[in-house]
Amino acid sequence: MVSLSRGTRQPYVDDPAWSEVEQVTVDREAEDAAGTFAERVAALDADVVVDMVCFTLEAAEALVEGLRGRVGHLIHCGSIWRHGISLKVPVTEDNGTEPFGTYGVQKAAIARFLQAETEAGGLVTTSLHPGHISGPGWPVINPVGNLDPSVWQTLASGSELAIPGLGTDLMHHVHADDVAQAFALAVEKRDAAAGQAFSVTAASALNVRGFATIAAGWFGRSADLRSVSWEEFRGTTTPELGESSWQHLYRSQCMSIDKARRLLGYEPAFEPEDAAYQAVRWMIDHDQLDVGPLEGLSQQPEAVDTALQP
Repeated sequence: MVSLSRGTRQPYVDDPAWSEVEQVTVDREAEDAAGTFAERVAALDADVVVDMVCFTLEAAEALVEGLRGRVGHLIHCGSIWRHGISLKVPVTEDNGTEPFGTYGVQKAAIARFLQAETEAGGLVTTSLHPGHISGPGWPVINPVGNLDPSVWQTLASGSELAIPGLGTDLMHHVHADDVAQAFALAVEKRDAAAGQAFSVTAASALNVRGFATIAAGWFGRSADLRSVSWEEFRGTTTPELGESSWQHLYRSQCMSIDKARRLLGYEPAFEPEDAAYQAVRWMIDHDQLDVGPLEGLSQQPEAVDTALQP
């Protein structure tokens, strides 16, 4: 097995299996610009290519052109943001609205292109579209739809948390292990996966109020939530975090995984709150999140562990 990456960070989770992987440092963006990336990948003579970092239709087209007739199966990592705002939930692979924003528009275009490529008798392709990936080592999207660590600190202390709107907007998380499960199934079941796109999420989704309530409970607290307008909410945070919240919550997505279950046998092992809990637990354990003193509880790690139960 060969892994191509920029080599700028360690794996999310250390595992002995990495010792069996050949690591090759590659600047995808630079090689795409030079027109050399597809040939580099094709020269590996791989049976299956899993593309985790393709963000433009142009890059996808170049890779397919280079791999056609030389690789058995190309699996692309997309995003549930290939769909826009939810008009009906759960959103299936076929009933989503048009995407918005460069990222979502490009992911949708790539998925359509890959499907057309396979239907035309070209390269066998599959696109998998994860929700908000969470778990140990992942920066998890919090209950207000961004990566602000102070949200966890607020919930841990029992302080008031401002939430935009009524708190009924949905977010659909997924554990990284379940994403890996879906990719493994697509490799194993090439015929069933050929030319298909699949949503890959947890079996259920969380809304803002529910997520905040569950998360506060990890710390032995009750969530103290105050509904505010989007204008007021944006005034409580940075422009970047406010925009992230709007991007996540405005879509209000809850995806159907029926197709992945039916064709691939996909069965997520983690509920969304479990995936988020593991991410928060990991951040605390690795000194990347300071939740401060917990009232009535010892600050020793074992006491915090007792308090932080999903």
